[in-house]
Amino acid sequence: MKLFCGVMALACVPAAVSANNVPYPKEKVAEFVVEKLDVTTLPSAIRPKPEKGKKTFGEYGYVTRQLDDNDVLEAGPGNSQINIKVLEQEPAGIYVCVDGQAKNGDNDRIQRVFLLKMKNAKGFLKGRESWKEFEGCPVIGGADSDSAADAYGG
Repeated sequence: MKLFCGVMALACVPAAVSANNVPYPKEKVAEFVVEKLDVTTLPSAIRPKPEKGKKTFGEYGYVTRQLDDNDVLEAGPGNSQINIKVLEQEPAGIYVCVDGQAKNGDNDRIQRVFLLKMKNAKGFLKGRESWKEFEGCPVIGGADSDSAADAYGG
């Protein structure tokens, strides 16, 4: 009986794990990221100050200045700007390069690779700093523990 339960558990785990994967769009990926990204998961040095009930760029008053298939420039209140470049898309998530000026007043620049994932189709893209490196997005500035990441890997 124990053997049967073990075999059933092993057989069901891949189906349960794959059920959490949300299909991401093949076109206009940058636009999708802008609309669905939970900006509170970005590095604390460049993200807006968390406010109750606000999650997206639009809710924080950011305006999209430039948008094509892979690049986005979000201009926020004051002089804050956040650049997002889609690096790679996989069934497990979307790798993006997040680049912006630190709010510490030193004009330090912060750049990181983030893996964005959604738990369900009606949810938000949540990001976590990724271990994966891309030539076009070297790590620049900031502390190692900058991101407010939750249970997503990368």
